Amino acid sequence: MTGAETCRITRRDLLRRTAAISGMVAVPWSVRSLALGADGNVAPSERIAVGLIGKGIMGSGHLHRLAGDKDVQVLAVCDVDRVRREDGKRLVEETYAARRSAGSYRGCAAYNDYRELLARTDIDAVVIVTPDHWHTLQAIDAVKAGKDVYCEKPISITVRQGRRLVEEVRRYGRIFQTGTQYRSIPTIRQVCNFVREGGLGKVKQVFTLWTRLGGFFGAPRFKPYRHLMDVEHSGKSYAPLDITLPAEPVPKGLDWDLWVGPALWRPYNPAYHLNPSPGVVPWSFCEDFGAASVTWHHSHSADVIQYALGVENGGPVEFIHPSDGEYPTLTCRYANGTLLHLVDNWAMVKNVYKAVPSTARLAGNFGGIFVGERGWVTSMTTGGPIEAGPEEIFEEMKLKTRQVNPGENNHHANWFDCIRTRRRPSCSEEIGHRSASLGHLTIIAHTLQRSLKWDPAAETFLGDEAANRLLSRAMRSPWRI
Repeated sequence: MTGAETCRITRRDLLRRTAAISGMVAVPWSVRSLALGADGNVAPSERIAVGLIGKGIMGSGHLHRLAGDKDVQVLAVCDVDRVRREDGKRLVEETYAARRSAGSYRGCAAYNDYRELLARTDIDAVVIVTPDHWHTLQAIDAVKAGKDVYCEKPISITVRQGRRLVEEVRRYGRIFQTGTQYRSIPTIRQVCNFVREGGLGKVKQVFTLWTRLGGFFGAPRFKPYRHLMDVEHSGKSYAPLDITLPAEPVPKGLDWDLWVGPALWRPYNPAYHLNPSPGVVPWSFCEDFGAASVTWHHSHSADVIQYALGVENGGPVEFIHPSDGEYPTLTCRYANGTLLHLVDNWAMVKNVYKAVPSTARLAGNFGGIFVGERGWVTSMTTGGPIEAGPEEIFEEMKLKTRQVNPGENNHHANWFDCIRTRRRPSCSEEIGHRSASLGHLTIIAHTLQRSLKWDPAAETFLGDEAANRLLSRAMRSPWRI
């Protein structure tokens, strides 16, 4: 090789050759040339070419993050809603045009069908921000198409789907990041590592929130249908429900058949999908499209909690229903005896379980409260600073700050780095699967209204065929994984 040839080798060439030599992936990892056109300090051949699948409220947030990163080139936006995909295309092109001396840019495609986006050989990776029932299928199709994947949580809608996704990501040697970004906030990471390394001694109890549907059904969009929904009864449910809403005309430009996709068919109703969006995850109350608390917040909490406990690649061995009388709320028991109590509100930690002092300030979400032999500490976000007791716990944690700033998370950056290095990201496929599974299993216990014993290695309920049948569900034809 001549010196001139050496100079022409980019980091992408090096990664491709290294992958081929080491055989570290199941299929050749070729890094494609990226689109030209956006000015910046990073050479076009060094940028990661990305496509976005799903442009709702969460998708818009991801798109702003992607388009604002000069290490990334957004080549395509996909959404079954024409309004949303055209808005996404416009956002990308206006962002890139603003960086160029020419003041114009036309290089972002817009697709209705995600399979057309995946067919492009110039796209390296995709960010999936669709409703829950699409996550597993689209992620599997993406890895089969040779794309690395960032997938919003929960990464599945059933336990069996999640396991299949893990298998396919590994089979095709792709980089998979789950969108549970709270563990990537520096302060939360410090708290989790303190607990994980034994700072509280043995952790006896953990508390986290689990929410009924009632508050969700209080939204204005449900008002026309409340007489059909039996809200007084259904609002008490901790699990997503099968609620029939009346058919209404499909908005122009919305491909409703493709929106429903692999889920059980339901006619269009604006409670599921509307422009502008009536909420971050408006469809999550419906068992065919979402997973209620698992979608709202519990996948985040499960990730933070199981990371801190050192069990992020496993799970509980028992789900204890309150009808047994052992605990006042549904409780998960891990093999080492640690208990995870699901509570309606933080006051229950003080008033019902009496696990922390009555003066403790408990607020926020997306984490939990750890109670150990030596004291207690919170890991919530959006509720103010970290709290703990006794005071020496703070001295030992040596937090740089007790403030929790979600904007400081490096979750996307970690994914980008791992795409280049082929290292495992912070919330890989197995971790994402186990975090989602904890919620899915909790839903099964709530649905059956009884306690269950679980084998986290075999991923089966012990001696309970009725419960095991709820670990999977059929997909609407012709969709399958």
